[in-house]
Amino acid sequence: MVSTFESKVNAKAGVVTRNIFYDKEIYQQELEQVFGRSWLVVGHESQIAKPNDFVANYMGEDPVLVTRDSKGKLHTFLNMCRHRGNRICRADAGNAPSFMCTYHGWTFATDGKLVGVPGYKEAYFEELDRAQWGLVEARTDSYKGLIFANWDHEAPVLVDYLGDAAWYMDLWLDRTAGGTEILAGMHRWVMNFNWKFGSDNFGGDNYHTLVTHGSMSASGMSAPRRPLQLEKTNFIIAAGNGHCVLGGYSGEEKRLQQGFNEPAVAKYLNDISGELTQRLGKIRGKQANMGIGTLFPNFTWHSSPTIRLWHPRGPWSTEVWSYCMVDKNAPEIVKQAMKNSYIQRFGPAGNMEQDDANNWMDSTRSAKSLTARKYPLNMTMGVGHEWTNETHPGQSLGYSWSESNWRHFYGWWAKMMDAPSWKQLPLDKRSNITP
Repeated sequence: MVSTFESKVNAKAGVVTRNIFYDKEIYQQELEQVFGRSWLVVGHESQIAKPNDFVANYMGEDPVLVTRDSKGKLHTFLNMCRHRGNRICRADAGNAPSFMCTYHGWTFATDGKLVGVPGYKEAYFEELDRAQWGLVEARTDSYKGLIFANWDHEAPVLVDYLGDAAWYMDLWLDRTAGGTEILAGMHRWVMNFNWKFGSDNFGGDNYHTLVTHGSMSASGMSAPRRPLQLEKTNFIIAAGNGHCVLGGYSGEEKRLQQGFNEPAVAKYLNDISGELTQRLGKIRGKQANMGIGTLFPNFTWHSSPTIRLWHPRGPWSTEVWSYCMVDKNAPEIVKQAMKNSYIQRFGPAGNMEQDDANNWMDSTRSAKSLTARKYPLNMTMGVGHEWTNETHPGQSLGYSWSESNWRHFYGWWAKMMDAPSWKQLPLDKRSNITP
């Protein structure tokens, strides 16, 4: 018997039922089954570099505080006082040894312990067990600077969840000894589209660039788009566990990041190529480009360079959080050029951002249409033409013009929605490929 959500997402055939983008009950199940059990990016270690630093974020619709306690340990807490449910912190980021709820004054340390209760002696008669009323804590781990959290204590460890995606993430997280940092500031805005449209698009969609972003090429603001052609030297990767990457490259020459007007960027990327090759091997050393990709469910990166979170705000709305991330030890002129490129392309008023947003909003609107919802989405491009190779890890590779990434993303989504727990959700097997 076909299970409930695998019947809505025929990943093998590439046909997806429209109601997964508008149904309110399905959305509530997503919050529990997907966002309540996945490893979610909640910050970067550069944002909380010092003891007692903190930054606010979300896990699904749950507000959380990510802290580095006084001893330097990372934590992720539900931003909620255990007394009456008020938020304990309304700041976006900062440094503080404790958080006092503005309702009744319960106070919590950055390690989550309840350390202050007004009237503890006089009103509670010292009978309140403060050790049992600390902040609600999620599992927290990090991977080369990125901080992740997970509410499900039965979920696999982070490195296994990342699977083959980590091999490609290292191209931008670990290409130099200094690692990465988030430049100060963040853009965030709300748009009326289902969060999955943003995640799947950044997971790899070469097909839309010729049309959606055609004006960028015509104006000279981005590199000219090559005509549609199939080639195995430039491909997309279904990286397991719903993760998707666009940017697999097996050519001989180095492929540097394109679209930066500052010559110092090209020089910098060329200068670090030797270190990159030494750290990650000759295959990845051919490409200084961080590529494009999505970690299931809602974290994406793009070589513009930007990383972003697609925070769900109901089935028809998404809050986008967008950051500029660069190599920590890069020269300031390079960092500024990269930031300018990010703002120009993928800031809230970016040239490419506006192109994409219109498409995603219209696709979400049509999903609510009584007649349109009767007709499924077509994700069939490249069905049956996937492959694997001995140099690049992944469950499957697809031509740069393919929708195999989307089939992988939605296939994993359906598995998570159907599985009662992680015991019924085996991870995809990691490829046995070394640098």
